[in-house]
Amino acid sequence: MEFAWADMAYPALVVTLGYVALGLTGFASALISVPLLAWRWPLVDVVPLVLVMDVVASVLMGGLNLREVRWGELRYLGPGMLAGGLIGLWLATRMTSALPLLVLGAYVAWVGVQALRQRAVLAVAPPAPRPGLGALYGAGVGGVLMLFATGGPLLLAWLARRGFDARAMRATTPALIVVAVLMVLGMMAANGRLSSPLMWQRLLVLLPIAVIGVLVGHALAHRVPVATLRRVICALLVASGVMLMLNAVNRML
Repeated sequence: MEFAWADMAYPALVVTLGYVALGLTGFASALISVPLLAWRWPLVDVVPLVLVMDVVASVLMGGLNLREVRWGELRYLGPGMLAGGLIGLWLATRMTSALPLLVLGAYVAWVGVQALRQRAVLAVAPPAPRPGLGALYGAGVGGVLMLFATGGPLLLAWLARRGFDARAMRATTPALIVVAVLMVLGMMAANGRLSSPLMWQRLLVLLPIAVIGVLVGHALAHRVPVATLRRVICALLVASGVMLMLNAVNRML
């Protein structure tokens, strides 16, 4: 497959939307970008492309909020992230092309619905979790990143259980995503999934757009009502998930 400039307008729009969301909320870049890019390109090509962009964008996002990052959470999550990434790598070679799309669509839509309910869930102070739960959350983050490039919601769920405030969660999520993504990318590199010249050509076009999106989202974060942003992003997640499930069903027929 050859690189075509004419095919980059739609991906550029998708990446802009996803990474403005990252700048605004600290997550959701992959949840928006992966389902919509999977309409144009195979999921197996989309996942490593978005992961590489997430590393750069999340480093930038974490640097903008470095004082708020809770690095100590890695002692709970790190071992599970490694194990989950290895499990995801094994599963990635054994799943059909349509089934992962269907699972991803259901997952994205579920995240959107759960996020819409966030206010009611967080209205009660969350109990302190047992430290051992971190391994399970970490495994989920590593596995979902390997399969679908979308580990942010699980990290947010863990940080919410830990009782961190919104600023700490917004800063810590992209910082810990960097660590998890680097683990996953190392496994992908060893497996040969980062060797495609086409992926790197697409990255040269889309990465600057992702960086600009993060900066724009960060600048808007304190100017737009949080409740309004959450509703818009959640609606986009639900819509993306439903579209992806429809795409998967169409491929199965």
